[in-house]
Amino acid sequence: MKSGNMGLAFLVVLLLALGAVLFVSMDVPDVPVSEDQGVVPFQSEQDFKDYLDNSAALSGMGYYGGVMAGSARSMAVAEDANFDQGVKAPTAAPAGAGGEAERVSGTNVQVIGIDEPDIVKTDGQDIYFSSSPYGYWRSSYYYGGETKVIGAFPPEELEERAKIDKTGNLLLVGDTLVVFTYDSIYGYDVSDPDSPEQSWKAELNGSMVDARLYDGKIYLITRNNIDYYRPCPLVALSTDGVPLTISCSSIFHPANPFEVDVTYNAIVMDPQTGHAEKAVSFVGSSSSSVLYMSTNAIYVTYQYQGDILKIYTDFFRENPDLVPAHVVADMDRIAGYDISMTSKMTEFGIILQRYWSSLSNDERLRLENELSNRMSNYTAKHKRDLVRTGIAKISLDLNIEASGSVPGTLLNQFSLDEYEGNLRVAVTVGGSGWMMSGESANDVYVLDDGLDIVGSVLDMGLTERIYSVRFIQDKGYVVTFRQIDPFYVMDLSDPANPEIKGELKIPGYSSYLHPITKDKILGIGKEGSQVKISLFDVTDPENPSERSKYTLSEYWSDVLNTHHAFLLDEKHGIFFMPGSKGGYVFSYEGDELSLVKAVSETGAIRAIYIDDYLYIIGAAKITVLDENTWEEVSDLELSGTDNIPKPIYEGTIDIIDVE
Repeated sequence: MKSGNMGLAFLVVLLLALGAVLFVSMDVPDVPVSEDQGVVPFQSEQDFKDYLDNSAALSGMGYYGGVMAGSARSMAVAEDANFDQGVKAPTAAPAGAGGEAERVSGTNVQVIGIDEPDIVKTDGQDIYFSSSPYGYWRSSYYYGGETKVIGAFPPEELEERAKIDKTGNLLLVGDTLVVFTYDSIYGYDVSDPDSPEQSWKAELNGSMVDARLYDGKIYLITRNNIDYYRPCPLVALSTDGVPLTISCSSIFHPANPFEVDVTYNAIVMDPQTGHAEKAVSFVGSSSSSVLYMSTNAIYVTYQYQGDILKIYTDFFRENPDLVPAHVVADMDRIAGYDISMTSKMTEFGIILQRYWSSLSNDERLRLENELSNRMSNYTAKHKRDLVRTGIAKISLDLNIEASGSVPGTLLNQFSLDEYEGNLRVAVTVGGSGWMMSGESANDVYVLDDGLDIVGSVLDMGLTERIYSVRFIQDKGYVVTFRQIDPFYVMDLSDPANPEIKGELKIPGYSSYLHPITKDKILGIGKEGSQVKISLFDVTDPENPSERSKYTLSEYWSDVLNTHHAFLLDEKHGIFFMPGSKGGYVFSYEGDELSLVKAVSETGAIRAIYIDDYLYIIGAAKITVLDENTWEEVSDLELSGTDNIPKPIYEGTIDIIDVE
């Protein structure tokens, strides 16, 4: 290959590298600016196709798709009943139909009164436990794959009552148990727990993003890959063979096009019948979908890249010694053409190729090296322009109310929180990627009711990324991590002027933040290879401190993966968390962490309480403890788990840090 051709190939690689950065970096603009918030429905199938033609070429590289990343970690925080923070694990109503329980725990959720699907549900009388179809326990694989109905109260009558041959996350609505599998949703009548009967089945045409239960209705978010030959109308799901068809005019898109590959479908479903009462769709990217729901609205997010042509052009404009002014002028001229982005990028390449061909070998060699170095500096400076998180706001009666965006990427659902009409969003921006060395940073944005950015806190934890977030009324708590764990306390009382009030640096990181009281935050994470628990005191926001710490002889806890694995019992001043070796009950009374009880032979996964009994639910066994004495009062070996090795308890526990 001739030297000139090799140099041109290298230039192309550098430009593609800059484009690739848009998919891996996470950044936010130095001066936050919201995009056009307009959102409109498609008028016809051809209107949808025209939008796709426009948006599909925005990357200039014909990139479609991407796999939903999901939440890397889950962080949740249930609230103390003695202080109103707007988010708390719900307490179930007393058991009916002869049940005598007065105190029943619910799933640990993000927003008080809005239930979330999980593998364990209870009505205070029976426990519904959905075991994984496959598992790995202490170097052995096992097969399960069913939902067990367990008579739980009183504990002396603990027994398996029935089995359902489906497994997945569960919602319990009165006498209806809803099972979410990977491709279908099932409704079971459990009015007679000894004989559950399937009452309906909904088959998804795409995939499920997430669901919530509020005011007796299921709010379901599904996702369909776009059919580029016939994008609408689309069938979101079929219930008992009856399709739910969403017309073109019920599919919305932002006024400013961006690269899309899926439609998100918001559906209100009757849990008793599986009937979809209403549905609406909007276009988005399949990358990193997150669902957050308040009692006012549903927020669905996705990730997408910025305007590549603008980034290329601005790069050369900011480096005027790399190419002559007339080359940049030609780039600007192309940007103004009324042609597709693919055509613009083709013209852009032609301009660069002509200039490259005009250079001597020495000049080409210099340009190769200058491009390599300056692109790194440029992407570091403009990291907040590269990747954005789109946000769709949907009312509970399924009207698309607003569409907006923030720079960067989210961690999970706890990166979002609504308070007094504003949405707070925590993001990580920047980072390292191919041909890029920009340092990461972490920001919090405050958006108004129309999803316009009205305030921000920028540049927390430079070179680090967010590991956990918690918003409590007008305060925000963010943990970033690389080698130490900065714990930030933010004052969000003035949405237009949020600010960092305090910071604490300690070893390790916190993946899960949980308010114990108004001024005490529990953190669960890791320090080195061990699980660590920390109790943070934020009484003085400017001087947060770690009041207590406990390190477990555990390398993992499912709390690091999902907030549903955590249980708080305020009456007894304890919390439960599973580990890889067993289940652990901690006391936090007197602002000191102490290990009250360790249960080894359960393969602990979840825990619930009914009255003053703590039920530790494991892959192979359920153990019931009296919370007044911590003595074991009952246990039950679960059927079909003979090949699951019984864990052996080892070790101690430790607390997580705050800052």
